[in-house]
Amino acid sequence: QVQLVESGGGLVQPGGSLRLTCVASGFPFSAYIITWYRQAPGKGREYAAQITSDGRTEYHRKVAGRFTISRDNAKNTVYLQMNSLKPEDSATYFCNVLYRAHDYWGQGTQVTVSS
Repeated sequence: QVQLVESGGGLVQPGGSLRLTCVASGFPFSAYIITWYRQAPGKGREYAAQITSDGRTEYHRKVAGRFTISRDNAKNTVYLQMNSLKPEDSATYFCNVLYRAHDYWGQGTQVTVSS
């Protein structure tokens, strides 16, 4: 079955950096778009970044220039490097794949940006 497992979240001061990891299994990883979303307390889930099977990337305007998404197909892994973090980046971050017309989500990893 499809599984997505996120890790790498934590508490960081404003201006700091974190790298999130999403390890995938159960589908042909290299052929699929992987997307990072985030959800702050009391708010809806928000698109953050995505990477296509051939490595093209897109970013929400709120994170463009600060976040970098990448993938290692040999490891079935997608990364989200987050730099210059702001308090408003605090959220639970989820990775997502649309596979055979079904959305799959990981359990999420919590990021808190606070001094």
